[in-house]
Amino acid sequence: MKIQVLGPLSAEVNGGSIVPTARKPRQILALLALYPGRVMPVPTLMEEIWGTQLPHSALTTLQTYILQLRRRLGTAMGPGAPGNAKELLATRHGGYLLQMPPESVDVHEYEQLVVSGQSAFDKGDDETAAVLLRRALGLWQGHALVDVRVGPILEIEVMRLEESRLVTTERRIDVDLRLGRHTELLAELKEMIARHPQHEGLHSQAMVAFYRSGRQATALDIYRRLRARLIEELGVEPSPQLQRLHHAMLAVDPALDVAAGPRRGSTFNLYAA
Repeated sequence: MKIQVLGPLSAEVNGGSIVPTARKPRQILALLALYPGRVMPVPTLMEEIWGTQLPHSALTTLQTYILQLRRRLGTAMGPGAPGNAKELLATRHGGYLLQMPPESVDVHEYEQLVVSGQSAFDKGDDETAAVLLRRALGLWQGHALVDVRVGPILEIEVMRLEESRLVTTERRIDVDLRLGRHTELLAELKEMIARHPQHEGLHSQAMVAFYRSGRQATALDIYRRLRARLIEELGVEPSPQLQRLHHAMLAVDPALDVAAGPRRGSTFNLYAA
């Protein structure tokens, strides 16, 4: 069994999809898939499906949804398969679980690659970090569970995954900047700061990339626009790090050069106190 949640929900057994079309069984499958091998308590499943307004028949209806999922599993597994659907989608005291290894779900591979990439980054092995982080991000096929109408539990999980994706992207850009790939990043960073208009870390990366590409005026304009937006929308000035980065560009600080710059944890902290 192979499940993908980093994009549209996909779950295949022997090449056949077991993803139900009905909303609530899809939610159940998605939530169980995020925690393979772990019991998902019945109250948690109910909260995901109905929130705090549980119908009187909630437990019976949940059991019906589990039965529907098992039928789809059984059909896909076929009569000659080892084990059965009830063993794969198992009942345990107080809940249900998918009896499958974590590596069967794409989010597990993603998180393992991120951990390995971060470790390489911390050790200064930029080439390896770039490869691993790019592979991790390559597993995404769109927004997490983009075709699932999420409830309160899955909503939190999707937010967590999307934030992880953003942080991983920012870290991968840090690595590419340390490797002198600033020109290749320009188009991506323009898109990223348009999507995240108040994200100072991405703006600092865009400033550095344009500055190193010989486009100092554009780098300074990125700062000017961000500052105006922060003052207008939030009533605050940019962070001290970003202000120092701006002043360094005005002063043509040699430390901004990719070869001369200090090896710091991130571009945003290039001028941290």
